[in-house]
Amino acid sequence: MQTRFHEALKTYSSPLQTLLTDATCSDTFPGYFTAKQVSALCEAGCCDEDTLALALLPLAASCAVTPISHFNVGAVAHGLSGNLYLGANMEFCHVPLQQTVHAEQSAVTHAWLRGEKGLRKITVNYTPCGHCRQFMNEMNSGTELLIQLPELAATPLGVLLPHAFGPVDLGIKTRLFDQVHHGYRFLATNAVVAKALEAANRSHAPYSLSHSGVALQDSRGRIYSGAYIENAAFNPGLPPLQAALIFMNMAGGDLHDIHRAVLVEGNNAAISQWDCTSATLTALGCGDISLFSY
Repeated sequence: MQTRFHEALKTYSSPLQTLLTDATCSDTFPGYFTAKQVSALCEAGCCDEDTLALALLPLAASCAVTPISHFNVGAVAHGLSGNLYLGANMEFCHVPLQQTVHAEQSAVTHAWLRGEKGLRKITVNYTPCGHCRQFMNEMNSGTELLIQLPELAATPLGVLLPHAFGPVDLGIKTRLFDQVHHGYRFLATNAVVAKALEAANRSHAPYSLSHSGVALQDSRGRIYSGAYIENAAFNPGLPPLQAALIFMNMAGGDLHDIHRAVLVEGNNAAISQWDCTSATLTALGCGDISLFSY
């Protein structure tokens, strides 16, 4: 049973509380609600999807990992499928702050890793910082993505990021959430390596072409993979390890229970993820870190 949601669940009234408790306290809760569940929750709460997403922010924020700031931010990504994906900020001790994950990055990446084809809206409990606004501009929704904040009308990203610089300015047609497969192949020796290779093949790196992926395995044998996300402005991108840690965290995994990690990247890639990946994993207590090249 996932206990991290208990305090937030106390704030809901029945029957919405009952439905949310049944969904989130299971060990198998994946960190998102299907379109069918969203419909049932809206009916139970006598509300629409936007109101429900705002109500879910405390649950999302319960997933935050904030040993440094102790400032929890929650976000909800509205998929074109009708699914709602939770996200939360994440911090890691003993590594540079550049390894931090913002809540909006978490929700967006979570939806993307789950196979969502695009987003309509992001609901978040604090105004997105400039870093996150630039990050979200990489998606195939572009500046038309709606940003929903408590007690404010939904605002297009283009209003929050005027005169935006993005993929179109660099002649890039493939956007984050577009379906891709880069075609890298080698004989994967086990399931962890295979998942890391699969992640590298779907990574979004149109600027450097340094596609990479990470897979993490915990003590129970569960595997969590993440793919690299580049940005037109470079710095707001997300390393593949952070993507995998987002997936692990939102699925209820323990970030300090990583028994094996694999990074797959190009042998002659312009960018290597090895140093930052190994440093962050070492700080999290993982001693078995392997590099495979395509």
